[in-house]
Parts: sequence; C-alpha cells; structure tokens
Amino acid sequence: MEELYILQREVGRGSYGVVFEGREKGAGGEKVAIKCLPCNSPECIQLYLQELWVMRTTSQGHPNVIALHNCLAQVGPNTIQMVKPDRLPLDLVEIALKGTVARSSEEQEGNDTKENTNSNNVPPPRSRKRPLQERTVANKDAAVPRRCSATNKDAVVPRRCSALWLVMEYCEGGDLNQYILSHPPDEDRNHTVIKQLSSAMAFLHSLGIVHRDLKPDNVLVQLTKKGPVVKVADFGLSKMAGASLSEGETARPAFSSTCGSDFYMAPEVWAGLSYSAQADIFSLGVMFWAVLERITFLEDGCSHEQLGAYYAGGRWLTPLGEAMCQNPNLQLVIPMKGRRAPPLPPPPGPALCSLLEHMLAADPDARPSAHELEASLRRALRQR
Repeated sequence: MEELYILQREVGRGSYGVVFEGREKGAGGEKVAIKCLPCNSPECIQLYLQELWVMRTTSQGHPNVIALHNCLAQVGPNTIQMVKPDRLPLDLVEIALKGTVARSSEEQEGNDTKENTNSNNVPPPRSRKRPLQERTVANKDAAVPRRCSATNKDAVVPRRCSALWLVMEYCEGGDLNQYILSHPPDEDRNHTVIKQLSSAMAFLHSLGIVHRDLKPDNVLVQLTKKGPVVKVADFGLSKMAGASLSEGETARPAFSSTCGSDFYMAPEVWAGLSYSAQADIFSLGVMFWAVLERITFLEDGCSHEQLGAYYAGGRWLTPLGEAMCQNPNLQLVIPMKGRRAPPLPPPPGPALCSLLEHMLAADPDARPSAHELEASLRRALRQR
C-alpha cells in the first residue's frame, strides 16, 4: 500500500469496514478515500462483490455518483495486489457461492496438525461466537498492513484474499446530513442538491442499478469553487436489474429481500412485498422533503440529528413508509407545518409539493420513474 497510497487518518467506521483518508504516493498526489473491507465471512464478501461490481459499472460515468479509482486485494500481511478492472476476484466469488471461507493449503496443513495433536479425545478449546455484525468489523490495526508492496497488475488473485481495498474519490464535505445541517438554510443550495440527486438516480436506473439503501448517510458531498457536488455512494445493498429502468416500463424487475434503513424504506418494502426500482423513488422523496424543509429527527441510539420525513403520532416518530404501510390512505401535509429545524428555509412551492406527493405515493406505480422525475423536477423548479 505504501508504494501506491499513503493512509492519513480514519474518517469512518461501519458494520462492514473502515474508511480512511489517503493520498496517492508522489508529489502532488490526489487525495482519495480508501475503504478497507475484511473478507472474513461469505455474507460480507457477497456484499463487497456487489458493491465492487456496481462501482465498476458506474465508474467515473456520472459526476453525482462516487467514482472508483482502483481496487486492491490484500493477499498477505505485507502484500497488496491490484485486481483486474474487467473481472471480479474469482476466489471471492467462489467463497460467496459456496458459503464457506476458503483456506490455503498451509492453513489446512496447520489444522490437520492441530487435529492430530488433539486426537486423545480431548476436545479443542471453543471460540466464543459473536453476532455477525460484530464479526464483520475488522480491528483497525489488524486491517492496515504496516508495510505493503504491490505485485504484478495482471496476476491472478491468490486463494487467500483477506481484505479488499476500494480506492475512491474523496469528498471533504462529509455526508449530506453533515453538510446541510452545518450550513444556514439556502433555497438555491437545496435545489442544487435535489437536482443532482435526481440526475444521479436517472443515471443509475438507466444502467439497471437499484440502490435499495438511499439515505443522507449514503450521499457524500464534494466541495468545489462552483458549489457542492453530491455523490451517491455505498452500493453494498444494490442490485443489478439487468435492463434499463429509465423509461418507466410496466414490467419492472422485482426484489423480495427486505433491506434498507427504516426512515427511508418504501411502504411495499415494509410490508414484505415484492418491490422494484420505484422503492428508490420513495426513499429519494423522503430525502427531498427533508432537505427542502430542513426536517430532522433523532433515531434511537443516535446522538446526532438526521434529515428525514416521518409520521408523528403522539410521543413517537414512525418512519413514513411504515405508517403508509399500515394506512395507505395516509394524507401527507406538504409543506410540513411544524417540527422543522430552525432557522427555516422558505417552504417549497406548489409544483414541488405536488411532485413530492407523487414520489411518496403508497402505490409504487403512482410514483414517477427516475427518468420522469428528472424532467418533472426541472419544470417544478422553474415554476417556483
């Protein structure tokens, strides 16, 4: 790693990996974000491969989708190897398909030796199992090799790949929550953000990519002289539908696994029904509404405010999708008259309010496609 990139500091840590701020080696090296994904369970590897495949599909294809610069495989304590840009690491694909972590011949021999020494009917010591979410987070010191070297770019990735390193463009503005809530309300800035998000979604859906976990935490902000540039990121839960979704065709690919983040999930996902790319449009509607009106909430176990619309019933806040799952005829009040974080921006105009209502429809077929949304948003902003 030291021959290619310099790791400077940790900037984020989640259930599946660690993100570092780094810099390309050499004078004037570009600042990058480097995400370390430890390959220690088939379930995690499957998510990593999905993210890698989507990022390669979109790589540097749209200004509002995070760009992947490089992918590296850690194949030894001090060895990093480039992964070919035109294929996935085959050993990791095999692990994901078989559902077991492959072991090298050296490890197998070591295990055989241990079994022979324990053949006198004395059971080996048992390891304490932890929940999957804990097991997938690598220790920071263990995840970062002290000294690494890059090997031949065209070499085949060996069987024991202990971690993937994704090198991406760096976004110094943080995520959308941090960026919006750290600045005073600005109508033009809000409109810039939602236009860019709309454009990114039209691009992703045109490639047949359904994100499935859109939320402010997964939108990063790059600061430029011309203003903020938002970047849709974190494609671990994304799916490739295999066909363009941008023209609003009736036969949409359907998904069944429930995934996403509570306050942004569509009603059909909450209901456990099959769903399509239109679930992304609902999530985007929640985000648009929150950005335009500066609507925030505090989720259990979280210490910082988050952007998001919701249903307020008594003392408790209910995710909007869950409330609409329970009552599809729920009437939305747009613009929201209360519970907005001061200082307040001006409320969205009638055209924008109408568009939000369509994006947040309980019936997925009543929502605009990503392609229709991009055109409708441009018209609505001209009518403010």
